[in-house]
Amino acid sequence: MTLNYVLKFCKKINVLACTLFSLCILITYNLSAAQAFPIYAQQAYENPREATGRIVCANCHLAQKPAEIEVPQAVLPNTIFEAIVKIPYDSQDKQILGSGTKGSLNVGAVVILPKGFKLAPNSRLSEELKAKTKGVYIQPYSTAQDNILVVGPIAGDKHKEIIFPILSPDPSKDKSVAFLKYPVFVGANRGRGQVYPTGEKSNNNTINAIANGRISNIQNLEKGGYEVSISKNNDDIIKETVPKGLELKIKIGDKVVVEQPLTKDPNVGGFGQSETEIVLQSPARIQGMIAFFVAVTISQIFFVLKKKQWEKVQAAEINF
Repeated sequence: MTLNYVLKFCKKINVLACTLFSLCILITYNLSAAQAFPIYAQQAYENPREATGRIVCANCHLAQKPAEIEVPQAVLPNTIFEAIVKIPYDSQDKQILGSGTKGSLNVGAVVILPKGFKLAPNSRLSEELKAKTKGVYIQPYSTAQDNILVVGPIAGDKHKEIIFPILSPDPSKDKSVAFLKYPVFVGANRGRGQVYPTGEKSNNNTINAIANGRISNIQNLEKGGYEVSISKNNDDIIKETVPKGLELKIKIGDKVVVEQPLTKDPNVGGFGQSETEIVLQSPARIQGMIAFFVAVTISQIFFVLKKKQWEKVQAAEINF
């Protein structure tokens, strides 16, 4: 009896251990998937900017929208400054989600800085800058490219402007950096994309007719969406499934041709990119410029004083 009890106890322990192990795997998978969701581009592309200058986010977000970036005209070495990315859109817009329901737009951005520039460490941020960037998780694109920063997706209604705290390099410590003018590139998207990185289309697309014919029937599906029947001229019937959340723009009896949209375009978002320039300014140049201005000012003052003195001498000679 004792042996049977021990065997039963061991069996229960094994079942519990297997259950805990499976739970740990599931949690780890979910966490990795959650972390991977905002960084599709990081997984698919080694560099987010192609040789043509296009940022790869445009491969999934097909609509073109504006994007802006503001940086100081010049910065000193080893200083922290703000790069402000603006992502404008109408706050009333609602996007179709993966579930087919409507929701608020999310936003994301990638900022490509010159080599040597990087995300400022939290320990060096001022209290004001910490408050401005609170709730926004910015990370380097990769360990090898810490000059490229990504963020998103985050709630768009609260983040139409995203502030990136940037630390400028010090050429005295990094010999690969020089005091020059550098380009800064930005790409920003709002809303969901139309194509997944795997190449599959999302439900954020129009559904087009796959045959010429007439709409003979439109059936509501139990889980949402429609089944559209197209009767061809040879009496064959082609059925097209319209996912949940899309709005039809056709009705029974309408004639359609191949590639004619059966639904309204659900996409309200899009992607935009822009660029600007920033100067890494040498303190010695600033000091030299100030010294030059001081020298010119003093020279002008002495010139005026000398002129006044000369005028007095001429006046005295004339009176004499």
